[in-house]
Amino acid sequence: MTEGRVRSEAHGHVFKIIIDSAAKKNAFTPVMMEQLSDALTELHDSEAHRVGVICAEGRDFTAGLDMPKFFGPAAEKRNIKDGNVDPFGLSKRCRKPIITAVQGIVFTVGIELMLAGDIVVAADDARFCQMESKRGIAPLGGAHFRYLSRAGWGDAMYHLFLCDEFSAQRARAIGLVQEVTPVGEQIDRAMALAAIIAQNAPLGIQVTKEAAAKYVEGGEAAAIAYIPKIRDRVLASADAKEGIQSFIERRAAVFQGR
Repeated sequence: MTEGRVRSEAHGHVFKIIIDSAAKKNAFTPVMMEQLSDALTELHDSEAHRVGVICAEGRDFTAGLDMPKFFGPAAEKRNIKDGNVDPFGLSKRCRKPIITAVQGIVFTVGIELMLAGDIVVAADDARFCQMESKRGIAPLGGAHFRYLSRAGWGDAMYHLFLCDEFSAQRARAIGLVQEVTPVGEQIDRAMALAAIIAQNAPLGIQVTKEAAAKYVEGGEAAAIAYIPKIRDRVLASADAKEGIQSFIERRAAVFQGR
């Protein structure tokens, strides 16, 4: 297949959601983001599904967004259905527990997707980077506040400001990842954890997540409400245009701060 997709499988009470575009490092197109939203909505709605596992084919979890298909002249329209679960948990969060299994490259929205879930299992070759500010924009999928809740201010700002690449071991040390496995074992481990969770009382698990979300939702609501303001500022900037163009031309960006 030349176009990527997101597909799903039911394994008993565990609903496995697979990012399937390995040839393009699982970079998300708008269609793939719609498919992920549909799959998460099925997880949310179906009483047969008690736990979700998000994983990816190939060597990498995701390189992020297929930038030209989201921004610029070649941008494609996004059509996430009204009432669907938001993959980033900004408008509507999935009520079921979600374990994310990652490997290789886990860049930008890859981090935001795993932080929108609950538990992360990483292969020991996983490499993380929140690099939006290197592209003239900023994280708009929740990293600007979920890094804080997982890692604390200092570690969050360290990586958000440096836009650096860091290891699975570092991600575990600061709380972004809960378990690190040998390469190739991360999905099996995530599925095993999901099977254990699925044996527990579904309502008890769901209200635990619901109550935990209540603890942070006040702060999150303010941060989410602020996203349109920062989105407008960065996406309309000359730096954003330069960032996208430099990415397309595979050269270093030259930013002017405007």
